[in-house]
Amino acid sequence: MNFKKELAEILAGLLDGEKTAAELELLIEKPKNASHGDLAFPCFSLAKIKRKAPNLIAQELAEKIQSPTFEKVEVVGAYLNFFLNKKLVAEQLVSQIISQNGAFGTQEFGQDGNVTIDMSSPNIAKPFSMGHLRSTVIGNAIALIVEKCGYKPIKINHLGDWGTQFGKLITAYKLWGDEDKVKANPIKELLTLYVRFHEEAESNPSLEDDGRAWFKRLEDGDEEAQSLWQWFRDESLKEFARIYDLMNVEFDSFNGEAFYNDKMDRVVNLLEEKGLLVESDSAMVVELTEEELPPCLIKKSDGATLYATRDLAAALYRKENYDFVKSLYVVGHEQSLHFKQLIAVLKKMGYDWAEKMVHIPFGMMLKDGKKMSTRKGKVVLLEEVLNESIEMARHNIEEKNPSLANKDEVAKQVGVGAVIFHDLKNNRMNDIEFSLEEMLRFEGETGPYVQYTFARACSILRKGNWQAEAAQHTFNTSWEKEWKVVSFLMEFPNAIKRACENFDPSLIAKYVVDLAQVFNKYYAEVRILEESEEQPARLALVYSVTEVLKEGLRLLGIKAPEEM
Repeated sequence: MNFKKELAEILAGLLDGEKTAAELELLIEKPKNASHGDLAFPCFSLAKIKRKAPNLIAQELAEKIQSPTFEKVEVVGAYLNFFLNKKLVAEQLVSQIISQNGAFGTQEFGQDGNVTIDMSSPNIAKPFSMGHLRSTVIGNAIALIVEKCGYKPIKINHLGDWGTQFGKLITAYKLWGDEDKVKANPIKELLTLYVRFHEEAESNPSLEDDGRAWFKRLEDGDEEAQSLWQWFRDESLKEFARIYDLMNVEFDSFNGEAFYNDKMDRVVNLLEEKGLLVESDSAMVVELTEEELPPCLIKKSDGATLYATRDLAAALYRKENYDFVKSLYVVGHEQSLHFKQLIAVLKKMGYDWAEKMVHIPFGMMLKDGKKMSTRKGKVVLLEEVLNESIEMARHNIEEKNPSLANKDEVAKQVGVGAVIFHDLKNNRMNDIEFSLEEMLRFEGETGPYVQYTFARACSILRKGNWQAEAAQHTFNTSWEKEWKVVSFLMEFPNAIKRACENFDPSLIAKYVVDLAQVFNKYYAEVRILEESEEQPARLALVYSVTEVLKEGLRLLGIKAPEEM
């Protein structure tokens, strides 16, 4: 139901090919004020072609437009304002949402193309902090949104399971570690050791050399180093799995940095063959002067490879294995330079597909205005936040609806949904100040507010004994009072398309909040359940709202409980 497109085709027919329908569609606006119609077309761009004043062109076109889709066309200066036929459009839309059974808003422009999404990527042997929430939930929502648009998402958890920090951790474990303590509480104990290493290194800098030496041994395949590293990794993944399960996030691959250890020599060889590798201060780099970027470090002076080397190997592996049409990296904005260099190096290597790689940056999760730091032990654990949020939701249910069935499941859906929504409602580039109180509010622009609106609408349907299968798709109402809700429902496919094109889940979050607000206003003004000839149409509209709210929440990775 693309009325912009339909209007553009009508106008193109009247203009005898002077402008294409595609060109005209870009010019059609949605008026901010409902009194100016549902769509508007400014005639200024036709003045040169027609050699007439825009207001005269508007008048001439208005007299020729005839379509059952539009009940009225008004001329206001150089603007043509179009009013949709409420009855025709509303009945078509509601019937479509009912018959599509959750598929409303689905689009096919992705054409089954593979999209790899590098997301979450916590460091092993460190706690899963609030800092990693953003990459996880933004990446998961983007995966669901691109899938809705016809792509095939491949979610990759590029674990931070390699690098000098493991040399430091092994050093700390060898000096102060206790095997029983680590087995009893792996992540907490390993974090304590990691923090202690950095504290001690301030007064004893030689510890940094020891850390680098142990990492070199790990890279060279030293048996003891490998064994400790594998143990740290296995224990971490068990803890992470519990948190991902809580958030209902799954992955297609857990290939982290270590997976590319045997694939980096090939990258170095390719760069040498192409004459791109040069020596600089005893290290090997790719110069990016023409791209106005600093040199990209490929190999340190001691021969150890770097982050960039691994990411080059990963990019090649992903292209060869998944043949992606887009490769997305959901990583904080502080890594922007790294990804510019990565893409620039791949282009220099002659890989055109590097154009399809996109860094999707986001702001930081702050605590008291400062970045959370694992190194300094200033960290808020995600699992603790999720559990506290669930507990708060459970307390709310006990107070307001103590007889609710499956209380624990609903508390989990609401508690986890509150945390996810609080992140996704923000433009991803904004820094977010961590505040449990703000996150868990159950009114205003929050996840629980949208979930509660969905549950309220479900309750209306139960009271009205309304069932989609038995619903008549011929409705006896003018749709005047319902038009604001209908107008919002029409916008859902467009919201999905824009969220996909901009890799911005906040557009869906804002949409479901707005729809919930419009519906609640309608609910307050109209007696939906009152026996009347309009009741079937109104219940059908309520059902349409539940379908769209539920799907909107699903695209954000949030469940919608039918009772709260």
